[in-house]
Amino acid sequence: MTANVVQAVEEFRARVEAAATDMPYRVRRTEWGVELTVDVNAPQWRELLTRQRLRQVHTYRVALHPREKTFTITDVVRRVEYEAGPGGVRLGAAVSTGRSVYVIRSWSLDGTPQYSFSSAEGHRLIRRAARELGWRERKPLSMKIALGIGIVCAAIALGTLIALAVAFWP
Repeated sequence: MTANVVQAVEEFRARVEAAATDMPYRVRRTEWGVELTVDVNAPQWRELLTRQRLRQVHTYRVALHPREKTFTITDVVRRVEYEAGPGGVRLGAAVSTGRSVYVIRSWSLDGTPQYSFSSAEGHRLIRRAARELGWRERKPLSMKIALGIGIVCAAIALGTLIALAVAFWP
């Protein structure tokens, strides 16, 4: 990597880190760019004889392309859940990769908000830092593939409707 490329990547990382100050995000430099990670404080449930716990970590992988001043964001959501009770212990784990947009909110029994998390907040934080530096976002390959499949399916559905209309026209 040339000095200009390294400097551009470091400047991007520093801008994201500055934007994440006083927020629960952790910023880490990677070989391809930057990772912004947050522990999602999902609520715990306790019932009379059962206890459930959910641990969720949301990582925003930012792949930088400094020569073009472009970047892609890929979300990696890791989720571990357990439940312990009279029926035994149940464990579950899942990892999703792509673009995840979701909101988690919890309230106390009296209606007071306890916790709120929106995955869009991390996207906004990264995009704001990138915009200030003059970077543009490119869609990740997974989004391009999903969009392509959606367009093909829509075309097939439209073709089917037209064929049915022609076949059954009075």
